[in-house]
Amino acid sequence: MPTLPPGKKIYFLSDFHLGAPDHASSLVREKRIVAFLESIRHDAAEIIIPGDIFDFWYEYETVVPRGFVRLLGKLAEITDGGIPICFFTGNHDMWMKGYFQEELNIPVYFEPRHFEWSGKKFLIGHGDGLGPNDHGYKFIKKVFRNRFCQWLFGQLHPNWGIRLANYFSRKSRVKTGSTDEIFLGADKEWLILYCQEFLKKEHIDFFIFGHRHLPIDYALSDDSRYINLGDWIRNNTYAVFDGQRLELKKWEG
Repeated sequence: MPTLPPGKKIYFLSDFHLGAPDHASSLVREKRIVAFLESIRHDAAEIIIPGDIFDFWYEYETVVPRGFVRLLGKLAEITDGGIPICFFTGNHDMWMKGYFQEELNIPVYFEPRHFEWSGKKFLIGHGDGLGPNDHGYKFIKKVFRNRFCQWLFGQLHPNWGIRLANYFSRKSRVKTGSTDEIFLGADKEWLILYCQEFLKKEHIDFFIFGHRHLPIDYALSDDSRYINLGDWIRNNTYAVFDGQRLELKKWEG
């Protein structure tokens, strides 16, 4: 059971969606995220990124999507400096095949995972497809995660494949964008329902997810909380754990 050294913290941030909605605004966001990562290097024991760094990502056999060199370079610099980073795939960047592991020394997880620091139990993941309902997306996710379907997409030339994927990604965001801004109530928030059901089987101190794009700090019980990390499109929010307390914060840098 790892115990955080004095003065060290674990940082959580997600949903950058780099590449969206256009290069210019994505570049501004990328520089902001890089500046934040640099600002936390002095006291970061570990950095956890639960998904959707990119608005679309697909690793062809010899090609990865163009751009994002500032962020990728900063991640490599941080891990080369001895600070571990781990990444959970999101619904926009689930098609990872080894680039992060081999080039950046960042482990990649495809499902929620348990962690324990300083006696506190965490369950961390992106959050897509969890909880009741949303059967349409759960079916689509199975298709996207299917190796044959991934191979089939890979037969498209990258110029066509990435353009096609970006088109559908934009359509998806337009369809769901308004609901991202509103807390729907505990009985309608699927991730809250998922956490409540999970607690019937096992105690977790902190559930940490992304995907929702809305910063949420919700008390599930006297000793369990659900944290949604929000995003870096509108909110610039993150969570930080110092070994005793977990706080959801907004970066004003």
